[in-house]
Amino acid sequence: MPASSLKINALERRITFHADMDSFFASVEVRERPELKGLPVVVGSDPKGGPGRGVVSTCSYEARKYGIHSAMPISQAYRLCPDAVFLPVNMKLYAGVSAKVMEILRGFADRFQQVSVDEAYLVPGPEIRNFEEAALYALRIKDEVQEQEGITCSIGVGPNKLIAKIASGFQKPDGLIVVRPEDARKFLFPLPVSKIPGIGEKTADKLKSMGLSRVEELANCDVQLLSEKFGKMALRMKQLANGLDFGEVREKESVKSISRHGTFAEDTSDPVKITESLSMLAESVHSSLLKNRFLFKTVILTVRFEDFSTYTRSKTIPIWTSDFFVIKRTAIQLLSEFLGRQKFRLVGIGVTKLRKRGEKQSLITDF
Repeated sequence: MPASSLKINALERRITFHADMDSFFASVEVRERPELKGLPVVVGSDPKGGPGRGVVSTCSYEARKYGIHSAMPISQAYRLCPDAVFLPVNMKLYAGVSAKVMEILRGFADRFQQVSVDEAYLVPGPEIRNFEEAALYALRIKDEVQEQEGITCSIGVGPNKLIAKIASGFQKPDGLIVVRPEDARKFLFPLPVSKIPGIGEKTADKLKSMGLSRVEELANCDVQLLSEKFGKMALRMKQLANGLDFGEVREKESVKSISRHGTFAEDTSDPVKITESLSMLAESVHSSLLKNRFLFKTVILTVRFEDFSTYTRSKTIPIWTSDFFVIKRTAIQLLSEFLGRQKFRLVGIGVTKLRKRGEKQSLITDF
């Protein structure tokens, strides 16, 4: 196999997704009040109907057409569009929706990292073998977020966190951009340097004064010249401009559960198809357990029927284990309650009550 193919295949194994909710606060408000759909909506601190002293937290895409954007003074947003709907920030509501969205995303991830209330990175399991499959997987994620939480998200797919992050903002709202490893430079080079995460307005102005306005110019700039202006930042900036990012997707908080969900291509009542799907999901959960050296005590089953009604069932077992057959057998036991009722749209399986495997626990693997 040619060396170039080896390089691309190695990168493909690092397929990374960045999911970013579209105009999150405003989208949740519109979901809660359907009469606001299609109107310019501005969410901010101390809005007072428009003439308040606060700032814009977020706004709908209809409001953005008037030039309104995040961090703008509410009073300025009001001058730009006095007919907009101005709403106060309801963080309790947004946090609740965020938690549900992140749980959906975790169900599709082998590795997961939430980075804010409305965005996260995820790496799919080994069943996603290439970027063509990744594109279809991303569509499934988008559909689940839309159907379960009534909001849209944009997803970028790339060979690393950098490319995925930039791609997710490329076609908002409700966008999907897939950048293969061999296309990374072609994707990045025409962009302004400010599109690179970490390059803010001041840094972009300094680069512009050096004649470096586009990513391609930064990528080809002599690193010694950059070091004279930016010190230790120089090498990192040049690496990013060339599409290189070695940061791993890592959970920042302790993992509380591991779950996987699968949506059928067509609704089905075939018990063989359903149990086969459940078995595949159990394998993926088991793989993640072993990789992260976790034991579990509780198995959770999720089913969604063709009418979108959703049910969960769980069972706690008497000992800590990481045994695959315990996961599968318990899930099938829980599934028996639902077979023959309606056609299935989705099944999901998860484990919770996790603990790290210790030296004395390493042999506890059987039910």
